[in-house]
Amino acid sequence: MFDRIARGTGLRIAAVAAAGALVLSGCGSSSDSDSKSDSDASAKKSDYIAIITPSPDNPFFKAEGDAAKAKAEELGYEATVASHDDDPNKQSELIDAAISRKAGAIILDNAGADASIGPVQKAKDAGIPVFLIDREINKTGVAKAQIVSNNAQGAQLSGQAFVEAMKEKGTYVELVGKESDTNAGVRSEGYNAVISQYPNLKLVQKETANWDQQEAFTKMETILQRNPDIKGVISGNDTMALGAVAAIKAAKLKNVVVVGFDGSPDAIAAIKAGDMEATALQPAALGAETAVEQADKAINGKDIGAEEKQSIDCELINKENADDYGVFAKKS
Repeated sequence: MFDRIARGTGLRIAAVAAAGALVLSGCGSSSDSDSKSDSDASAKKSDYIAIITPSPDNPFFKAEGDAAKAKAEELGYEATVASHDDDPNKQSELIDAAISRKAGAIILDNAGADASIGPVQKAKDAGIPVFLIDREINKTGVAKAQIVSNNAQGAQLSGQAFVEAMKEKGTYVELVGKESDTNAGVRSEGYNAVISQYPNLKLVQKETANWDQQEAFTKMETILQRNPDIKGVISGNDTMALGAVAAIKAAKLKNVVVVGFDGSPDAIAAIKAGDMEATALQPAALGAETAVEQADKAINGKDIGAEEKQSIDCELINKENADDYGVFAKKS
């Protein structure tokens, strides 16, 4: 969605005619022009796909980047993976670089629901379709597709597992992700939709830890100093949940229920070890591969065969089924 001097009368006439055709084409409606641009872009082949994600230090983002790259190469494309580190300015620079390289498509796990709208629009204006994965933006009609895990459904799975593990009573803490990320709000709402039905579950503190393990550890450490009788922690992602687990261990507390979201290998290991109760798997690899497959269709002038907004259901992982899951995917 991304001169020669004429000699002779005949050439001068041809040049004038061509200029006239350009003027006439410029008089068409904006919708005609947009349609023409989209059609031209979709018909143009490219052998390069740019993949842009948050930091691969988080295993979820590394998994989706690796899966997207592998699928793109399998389909015959050159593919690069770069990280914007949740910095909108760096994201904008990476999208500009993809435009300069005339990418056939951009696969993007964005750096902010509002801050990403402009850069995605810029790619579209350059005739390069953008396929969003994991995180949505707060506007439709700009990205070619927005493919995300069903965060509301996944949060309800985790929320119900948390309620059951807490035996429907006790004090708890909620750790929330980045406020600029729509997933953080959707997951928190999903948790509360379930937990609010149980009046004997009391929220002591709700803290933003920005998806970060060390920040979650530090904040949880402070919370536990003030509230050493906490019985549970529900977290917006596994990285923060693991930070909470570390703080709980450092405080030498036992029998504190911890539930996360993502389905990371480290969280699965913690579940097996008894340090976490459950997590909701969001299939990072499947979402990334789906985006690349649809990008391939768009690059080759085909309909992607799906609506812009697409969601993939999550799955609950607990001690009973933990062995069935690998790196953000169910084992085949």
